[in-house]
Amino acid sequence: MIIESAEFIKGWLESLDYGSITLLMTIESSFIPFPSEIVIPPAAYDAAATGRLNVYLVVFFATIGAGLGALINYYLAYWLGRPIIYKFANSRLGHMCLLDTEKIEHAEKYFDEHGIISTFIGRLIPAIRQLISIPAGLARMPIGKFLTFTLLGAFIWNSILAALGYYLQRVLPKDQLISKVTEYSHLIGYSFTAIVLVILIYFIYKGTKK
Repeated sequence: MIIESAEFIKGWLESLDYGSITLLMTIESSFIPFPSEIVIPPAAYDAAATGRLNVYLVVFFATIGAGLGALINYYLAYWLGRPIIYKFANSRLGHMCLLDTEKIEHAEKYFDEHGIISTFIGRLIPAIRQLISIPAGLARMPIGKFLTFTLLGAFIWNSILAALGYYLQRVLPKDQLISKVTEYSHLIGYSFTAIVLVILIYFIYKGTKK
């Protein structure tokens, strides 16, 4: 059964269209673990190689999917509240979704410390990207601001992944694409983290000086 499911997912990923990109990115952006690196770069790779897909529409539908997945986390946290979210994170199902108390606390602390802008920046940082919607829902952040910053951050991240996939079509065979994109995406994510830390240190310094 597991082998059949794996083959089904593999076949699905090899014949991506705009609908499947939206659905898979909705899953990726919710609490279900599913890396965007195996969706957007291959779709952009095919756009460059065959022209079957349009790379700009790949980014558009991926961003729509990311927004839908983020809304799932946001409203679950909004409606259920902190006690149930933390209870779920510690459950067997929560662990299957790669959640635990430490990850939720980390995302919530990040949101509390960096305010509304963390919704935007969090979409660009590894390990925070999928979870930043939960503290936004717990804090009952206004939905308009939440969607604006979420979609903007998701658009930038998806554009980076699409650009990688589109460019690597010229220099790599497709079977090496995922490993190379994963390597680059980690470096990019850590770079964003470093930039955010530098900016925060600067503002903290200015505040202390005042």
